[in-house]
Amino acid sequence: MVLEIRRKLYKRGSSFETTIPIQLLFAIDSSKKYNVVFSYDQQANRWMVSFEERRLK
Repeated sequence: MVLEIRRKLYKRGSSFETTIPIQLLFAIDSSKKYNVVFSYDQQANRWMVSFEERRLK
């Protein structure tokens, strides 16, 4: 079973939300809005972080 937690990524002043180190954001386009997806794989006992672009409703 994989547990997933989604959070909005947003700018706070001149930096991004502090839960995501800036070094992990090098590959995203800062002009777009993203969700951060934290996934926990119990078998591998690891957390993985991925980014998905937020879509307009």
